[in-house]
Amino acid sequence: MWLSYLLIGSVRALLGATPRWLGSDPGPAQRIYFANHTSHIDTIALWSALPPDLRAKTRPVAAADYWGSSALKRYIAVNGLNAVLIDRKRADPDADPLAPLYGALEHGQSLIIFPEGTRQAQRLPGPFKSGLYHLAEHFPDVELIPVYLDNLHRSLPKGTFFPVPLICTVRFGAPLPRIAGEDKSAFLERARNVVIGLAQ
Repeated sequence: MWLSYLLIGSVRALLGATPRWLGSDPGPAQRIYFANHTSHIDTIALWSALPPDLRAKTRPVAAADYWGSSALKRYIAVNGLNAVLIDRKRADPDADPLAPLYGALEHGQSLIIFPEGTRQAQRLPGPFKSGLYHLAEHFPDVELIPVYLDNLHRSLPKGTFFPVPLICTVRFGAPLPRIAGEDKSAFLERARNVVIGLAQ
Protein backbone atom coordinates (compact mmCIF):
# COMPACT_ATOMS: atom_id res chain seq x y z
CA MET A 1 0.00 0.00 0.00
CA TRP A 2 2.77 2.46 0.93
CA LEU A 3 4.49 1.82 -2.41
CA SER A 4 1.31 2.61 -4.32
CA TYR A 5 0.97 5.94 -2.50
CA LEU A 6 4.64 6.72 -3.13
CA LEU A 7 4.30 6.05 -6.88
CA ILE A 8 1.11 8.09 -7.16
CA GLY A 9 2.53 10.99 -5.18
CA SER A 10 5.75 11.04 -7.20
CA VAL A 11 3.94 11.04 -10.55
CA ARG A 12 1.54 13.76 -9.49
CA ALA A 13 4.34 15.92 -8.12
CA LEU A 14 6.45 15.60 -11.28
CA LEU A 15 3.84 15.38 -14.02
CA GLY A 16 0.43 16.24 -12.64
CA ALA A 17 -1.22 13.37 -14.55
CA THR A 18 -4.45 15.38 -14.43
CA PRO A 19 -7.50 13.35 -15.51
CA ARG A 20 -10.00 14.77 -18.01
CA TRP A 21 -13.14 12.73 -18.62
CA LEU A 22 -14.39 13.50 -22.14
CA GLY A 23 -17.45 11.45 -23.02
CA SER A 24 -17.18 9.03 -20.11
CA ASP A 25 -17.07 9.31 -16.35
CA PRO A 26 -15.28 7.44 -13.57
CA GLY A 27 -18.13 4.99 -13.06
CA PRO A 28 -18.16 1.48 -11.60
CA ALA A 29 -18.45 -0.47 -14.89
CA GLN A 30 -15.82 -3.07 -15.68
CA ARG A 31 -13.51 -1.60 -18.31
CA ILE A 32 -10.49 -2.02 -20.52
CA TYR A 33 -8.62 1.28 -20.72
CA PHE A 34 -6.46 1.38 -23.88
CA ALA A 35 -3.92 4.12 -24.46
CA ASN A 36 -0.98 5.37 -26.48
CA HIS A 37 2.44 4.29 -25.23
CA THR A 38 5.50 6.55 -25.22
CA SER A 39 7.33 5.92 -21.93
CA HIS A 40 7.72 3.57 -18.99
CA ILE A 41 5.87 6.06 -16.81
CA ASP A 42 2.67 5.76 -18.89
CA THR A 43 1.36 2.92 -16.75
CA ILE A 44 1.77 4.77 -13.46
CA ALA A 45 0.40 8.03 -14.92
CA LEU A 46 -2.82 6.46 -16.20
CA TRP A 47 -3.32 4.29 -13.12
CA SER A 48 -2.78 7.23 -10.76
CA ALA A 49 -5.31 9.35 -12.71
CA LEU A 50 -8.11 6.97 -11.69
CA PRO A 51 -10.09 7.62 -8.50
CA PRO A 52 -9.05 5.36 -5.60
CA ASP A 53 -12.12 3.10 -5.83
CA LEU A 54 -11.50 2.41 -9.53
CA ARG A 55 -7.76 2.09 -9.07
CA ALA A 56 -8.34 -0.65 -6.50
CA LYS A 57 -9.99 -2.88 -9.10
CA THR A 58 -7.96 -1.86 -12.17
CA ARG A 59 -4.81 -3.75 -13.09
CA PRO A 60 -2.21 -2.47 -15.55
CA VAL A 61 -0.88 -4.97 -18.07
CA ALA A 62 2.91 -5.03 -18.11
CA ALA A 63 5.53 -6.91 -20.12
CA ALA A 64 7.27 -9.54 -18.02
CA ASP A 65 10.49 -9.21 -20.03
CA TYR A 66 10.84 -5.61 -18.74
CA TRP A 67 8.97 -5.44 -15.44
CA GLY A 68 10.13 -8.89 -14.40
CA SER A 69 13.76 -8.38 -15.42
CA SER A 70 14.89 -7.47 -11.90
CA ALA A 71 13.65 -8.00 -8.37
CA LEU A 72 13.04 -4.26 -7.91
CA LYS A 73 10.99 -3.85 -11.11
CA ARG A 74 8.94 -6.93 -10.31
CA TYR A 75 8.29 -5.67 -6.79
CA ILE A 76 7.09 -2.31 -8.13
CA ALA A 77 4.87 -3.95 -10.77
CA VAL A 78 3.33 -6.59 -8.52
CA ASN A 79 3.23 -4.90 -5.11
CA GLY A 80 2.96 -1.26 -6.16
CA LEU A 81 0.73 -1.47 -9.23
CA ASN A 82 -0.93 -4.89 -8.90
CA ALA A 83 0.02 -5.40 -12.54
CA VAL A 84 -0.75 -8.42 -14.68
CA LEU A 85 2.53 -9.57 -16.22
CA ILE A 86 2.42 -11.09 -19.70
CA ASP A 87 5.16 -13.03 -21.42
CA ARG A 88 5.88 -11.49 -24.83
CA LYS A 89 8.81 -13.90 -25.39
CA ARG A 90 7.16 -17.12 -24.32
CA ALA A 91 9.05 -20.39 -24.63
CA ASP A 92 5.88 -22.33 -25.50
CA PRO A 93 4.59 -21.10 -28.89
CA ASP A 94 1.20 -22.70 -28.18
CA ALA A 95 0.66 -20.76 -24.96
CA ASP A 96 -1.80 -17.88 -25.16
CA PRO A 97 -0.09 -14.71 -23.84
CA LEU A 98 -3.52 -13.21 -23.15
CA ALA A 99 -4.51 -15.97 -20.71
CA PRO A 100 -3.59 -13.92 -17.59
CA LEU A 101 -5.71 -11.04 -18.91
CA TYR A 102 -8.69 -13.32 -19.50
CA GLY A 103 -8.32 -14.51 -15.92
CA ALA A 104 -8.31 -10.97 -14.52
CA LEU A 105 -11.40 -10.02 -16.53
CA GLU A 106 -13.21 -13.19 -15.50
CA HIS A 107 -12.67 -12.13 -11.88
CA GLY A 108 -14.35 -8.78 -12.52
CA GLN A 109 -11.21 -6.67 -12.67
CA SER A 110 -10.59 -3.86 -15.15
CA LEU A 111 -7.40 -3.57 -17.20
CA ILE A 112 -5.05 -0.91 -18.56
CA ILE A 113 -3.39 -1.92 -21.83
CA PHE A 114 -1.19 -0.31 -24.47
CA PRO A 115 -2.23 -1.89 -27.80
CA GLU A 116 0.89 -0.73 -29.66
CA GLY A 117 2.78 -3.36 -27.68
CA THR A 118 5.93 -1.29 -27.34
CA ARG A 119 6.78 2.34 -26.76
CA GLN A 120 6.73 4.77 -29.68
CA ALA A 121 8.97 7.85 -29.81
CA GLN A 122 6.20 9.98 -31.26
CA ARG A 123 3.14 11.93 -30.19
CA LEU A 124 0.53 9.79 -31.94
CA PRO A 125 0.10 6.04 -31.55
CA GLY A 126 1.38 3.59 -34.11
CA PRO A 127 -0.57 0.56 -35.39
CA PHE A 128 -2.37 -1.48 -32.74
CA LYS A 129 -1.58 -5.15 -32.23
CA SER A 130 -4.36 -7.73 -32.04
CA GLY A 131 -4.62 -8.15 -28.24
CA LEU A 132 -7.31 -5.49 -27.77
CA TYR A 133 -9.44 -7.10 -30.48
CA HIS A 134 -9.29 -10.53 -28.85
CA LEU A 135 -10.11 -9.12 -25.41
CA ALA A 136 -13.07 -7.24 -26.86
CA GLU A 137 -14.30 -10.38 -28.61
CA HIS A 138 -14.04 -12.56 -25.49
CA PHE A 139 -15.63 -10.00 -23.17
CA PRO A 140 -18.32 -8.13 -25.13
CA ASP A 141 -19.89 -6.61 -21.99
CA VAL A 142 -16.70 -4.93 -20.79
CA GLU A 143 -16.51 -1.23 -21.72
CA LEU A 144 -13.62 -0.16 -23.94
CA ILE A 145 -12.37 3.27 -22.85
CA PRO A 146 -9.82 5.05 -25.07
CA VAL A 147 -7.19 7.13 -23.30
CA TYR A 148 -4.67 9.63 -24.59
CA LEU A 149 -1.61 10.42 -22.47
CA ASP A 150 -0.58 13.94 -23.39
CA ASN A 151 3.00 15.19 -23.02
CA LEU A 152 4.50 11.99 -21.62
CA HIS A 153 6.38 11.49 -24.89
CA ARG A 154 8.28 14.68 -23.95
CA SER A 155 8.60 14.05 -20.21
CA LEU A 156 10.16 10.57 -20.37
CA PRO A 157 10.87 9.61 -23.99
CA LYS A 158 12.26 6.22 -24.96
CA GLY A 159 15.92 5.91 -24.05
CA THR A 160 15.84 8.25 -21.03
CA PHE A 161 15.71 7.33 -17.35
CA PHE A 162 14.62 10.43 -15.43
CA PRO A 163 11.40 12.33 -16.19
CA VAL A 164 11.48 16.02 -17.05
CA PRO A 165 8.84 17.81 -14.93
CA LEU A 166 6.01 18.75 -17.30
CA ILE A 167 2.28 19.07 -16.90
CA CYS A 168 0.75 15.93 -18.39
CA THR A 169 -2.92 15.23 -19.00
CA VAL A 170 -4.73 11.89 -19.07
CA ARG A 171 -7.75 12.17 -21.39
CA PHE A 172 -10.47 9.52 -21.07
CA GLY A 173 -12.78 9.27 -24.08
CA ALA A 174 -16.25 7.87 -24.66
CA PRO A 175 -16.67 4.06 -24.68
CA LEU A 176 -15.78 2.51 -28.02
CA PRO A 177 -18.95 0.91 -29.43
CA ARG A 178 -18.92 -2.60 -30.86
CA ILE A 179 -19.93 -3.08 -34.50
CA ALA A 180 -21.41 -6.47 -35.35
CA GLY A 181 -19.33 -8.40 -37.87
CA GLU A 182 -16.45 -5.92 -37.83
CA ASP A 183 -13.17 -7.59 -38.76
CA LYS A 184 -9.97 -7.31 -36.75
CA SER A 185 -8.17 -4.79 -38.98
CA ALA A 186 -11.13 -2.41 -39.10
CA PHE A 187 -11.67 -2.65 -35.34
CA LEU A 188 -8.02 -1.95 -34.51
CA GLU A 189 -7.83 1.00 -36.89
CA ARG A 190 -11.06 2.44 -35.48
CA ALA A 191 -9.75 2.04 -31.91
CA ARG A 192 -6.46 3.73 -32.84
CA ASN A 193 -8.25 6.62 -34.54
CA VAL A 194 -10.33 7.26 -31.41
CA VAL A 195 -7.14 7.61 -29.36
CA ILE A 196 -5.70 9.92 -32.04
CA GLY A 197 -8.90 11.99 -31.84
CA LEU A 198 -8.28 12.55 -28.12
CA ALA A 199 -4.86 13.99 -28.97
CA GLN A 200 -6.36 16.88 -30.93
